[in-house]
Amino acid sequence: MQRSNAIARPSDSSAGTPYTRRASFLPRDNYYVGAQDEIPAHVFMAERTQALDPAGPTGFIVLDYRERIGSDYPATTPLILARYAKIRAGENLASRFKASGEIYYVIRGSGQTCNGADTIHWKMGDVFCFPGGEESVHRAGNEDCLLWVLTNEPLLSFENVEPPRPGAGPILPVHYLAEEIHLNLVHTQEVEARKGAASNGNGAFIFSSESFMEKRRLPFPTLMLALNSLVPGNDQRPHLHNAVALTLVLESENCYSMINGKRYDWLDLAAVITPPGQVHSHHNKGSKLTRFLIAQDSGMHYYCRTSGFSYA
Repeated sequence: MQRSNAIARPSDSSAGTPYTRRASFLPRDNYYVGAQDEIPAHVFMAERTQALDPAGPTGFIVLDYRERIGSDYPATTPLILARYAKIRAGENLASRFKASGEIYYVIRGSGQTCNGADTIHWKMGDVFCFPGGEESVHRAGNEDCLLWVLTNEPLLSFENVEPPRPGAGPILPVHYLAEEIHLNLVHTQEVEARKGAASNGNGAFIFSSESFMEKRRLPFPTLMLALNSLVPGNDQRPHLHNAVALTLVLESENCYSMINGKRYDWLDLAAVITPPGQVHSHHNKGSKLTRFLIAQDSGMHYYCRTSGFSYA
């Protein structure tokens, strides 16, 4: 990471109080121009390989990108930490994340998760959420399970704050059933097809809840989760936005992303980082529908009115 030099302090730094000795001053231009490196695009291949290893034990596989984004704590993007959760048949996997909430997508298998007084029974294709800060215990049924897990742990670590007390936070348990997700995706594809030349090229919808519907976000104040799709032969229009995107490829054939002029080929169940502010697009050159799950820190940008979305 690039480091900016502070304005020189008076030579007698021992003078004053402990509080005044902590003070320093930074040239304005050093802060706003080139203060830190860009977040690089990346495909998490090693983590995918480990997650799909049939001999792998029960446990979490963390997509830790901290060295590339200059973080002092585990982070996939500055505000998101992603994991695969492997749970062997009949086994349990427990966690207690320092986060205000947890998002899960069931890649395969079925089972249940207990969080405090709440229990959600899940199956392949479901999405569910819990508040953070409490222990979550995941139990697989009679087959091996694989979950995709997203939290906002880096946000809390950045501020060095603790999760809300149980029942005191804005996030409630929510369960999105696979069959309802499928029906909503089919509907969005039909709507997108009717737009003709005005179409962005892909059908998509954002997961939300009754309490947050008007703000177009998942039950997280800062994070957004969307399910996108591209029919065979379709290309998404090049665009950019201020939110970083983390894409989990669910189903694809001969698909790829163009990010800042460079091609990134897709592989099922691999995750791709799309950096903020860089022109990008997704392309389906295969013979079947492609589906991909996108997480963004755009909830923060919606709230601050800084989404910065535009077509290139």
